[in-house]
Amino acid sequence: MDGNPGDAACEPEGGAVKGVFRLFGEGDELYAEMIRSVRAATQRIFLASYILAADEVGTELLDELMKQSRHGLDVRIHVDALGSSGVLTRLHRRQLRAAGVRLQRFHRWSWRQPMRYNRRDHRKLLVIDGKTAYLGGFNIHREGSRRYYGPKRWRDVHVCFEGPLAAEADALFDAFWCGHPDWSPQSHTIGDSRITPNTTRACRIQLRCSIKDQLAGASDKIWLATPYFVPDRGLRKQLALAARRGVDVRILTTEKTDSTPAQWAARAIYGELLEHGVRIFEYTPRLLHSKVLLVDDAWGSIGTANFDYRSLFINYELTLISTNEALNGQLRNEFVTDLQDASEITGIAWKHRGFIKAVYDTLGLLLRKWL
Repeated sequence: MDGNPGDAACEPEGGAVKGVFRLFGEGDELYAEMIRSVRAATQRIFLASYILAADEVGTELLDELMKQSRHGLDVRIHVDALGSSGVLTRLHRRQLRAAGVRLQRFHRWSWRQPMRYNRRDHRKLLVIDGKTAYLGGFNIHREGSRRYYGPKRWRDVHVCFEGPLAAEADALFDAFWCGHPDWSPQSHTIGDSRITPNTTRACRIQLRCSIKDQLAGASDKIWLATPYFVPDRGLRKQLALAARRGVDVRILTTEKTDSTPAQWAARAIYGELLEHGVRIFEYTPRLLHSKVLLVDDAWGSIGTANFDYRSLFINYELTLISTNEALNGQLRNEFVTDLQDASEITGIAWKHRGFIKAVYDTLGLLLRKWL
């Protein structure tokens, strides 16, 4: 391979996790590092993003991708047709293809197959030369940037990693690109970590099964951060059982939201969980978009999947699951920091929230599988 392989690496610095992983909690830092990696690429660049907007943030990245494509690199972009609708226009798509970039839009509307439009590609993944990968909750749009969106930017978390895990991410992207969305590597764990699709040939709900097993075995803590908290009955049961046996169960979701019906559905189950000792917090400064789960001190996950029906049963997702102490320690620190800016929901106050709000919550719960 030509060039210096270290040029594209997510080297630990600043808010880095020492070792293999680096966490990003600010979009501007993430986007700058992604562009640096794109510029250092020598062979191929794979990008998947639910939302890829040709705005101030996206245009800079797209310009670099087109430059690399013109230089002969294999540049592929996979976007969701619905998620990027209206923000990645036909003109932008023509410009990308004219530069040699290969572009796919997942599940475009079809009158012949209208129901498939409900199943989205929700992944956010960038892989450089099969050696460096970025995965997490950040979409590529101005809402993730303090520079362009201001102090109300979305709160999110992304992770960068290298080595065999990045090669696995590279293979997962390629399989999806080639029309095999349920493919997964034979070797599920590399070192202390693995990348888990939510659906595989062997198990249609693999991620959900893995989460359920971890919740059932928790002995100390379950800390969850998610913008859309609409778990199915089985996961709600495991959260309640864990709280009843003395596990510190904390749910951190968002007060500000881009999906009011999803928030109604989440709030409809607050009372049930509060009665069993689950603690629920709503992050107040801005929209919380992080997707992090921590179980005890030994298990953690970060990725693209929300804790809801859509992510666990319908959409295509990718989640990094790890027992790496340094990574999970940093994820815990991020969770504690966000908790300080959240308001706790108490059982007494919740019971007196008002009849109209309760009606909306019930409506959201009825629609929970479609949100």
